[in-house]
Amino acid sequence: MRVDDVQVPASPAAVAAREVAAEYCSPALFNHSERSYYFAVGFASVLALDFDAELLYVSALLHDLGLTSAFDNHRMAFETAGGHAAWVLTAGAGWPTARRRRALEVIERHMWPSVDPAFDPEGHLLEIATGLDISGSRPDVLPRNFLNEVLARHPRLGLGAEFTACLTDQAERKPDTPAARLVAGGLAEKLRGHPLEG
Repeated sequence: MRVDDVQVPASPAAVAAREVAAEYCSPALFNHSERSYYFAVGFASVLALDFDAELLYVSALLHDLGLTSAFDNHRMAFETAGGHAAWVLTAGAGWPTARRRRALEVIERHMWPSVDPAFDPEGHLLEIATGLDISGSRPDVLPRNFLNEVLARHPRLGLGAEFTACLTDQAERKPDTPAARLVAGGLAEKLRGHPLEG
């Protein structure tokens, strides 16, 4: 498995999602979004799981948009806010309503404790990919050479401290959201001891 073997969609929605993420996310958060897609595709290969590459890519690039100051919602969970931004972007790209809704669902579900791949393959892949990149879960499933290639192309750039601060802020302001669950579950410690930091 090599990074260059990963198909990166080039549809109007995919290009727009990357432009939006690059514009509004910090460099560390943008690289996290890119890594999330590559890790998700890697997991799909290992698990022999079929998925919609365009839907997964758009969702991965926009899944943390709700953490940015421009898209933060004072009441809504950040993943729901980001999902609505994805709905709007994909509407502009001409996606039908049901497909726009799928982007919203995939982004929301990446914060679920687990997503059944039979129920939502893209949601499952984004959930476990972000779990690897943030919490360090399943670090031995993907080949180490693939992980190293992804990290070399999209380095972490101090993601741990930045993401801890973002989610702690979300948890304090929105205590009934999944962000508060992650913070209470030791997110800061997981990020400090992350297996991909070394």
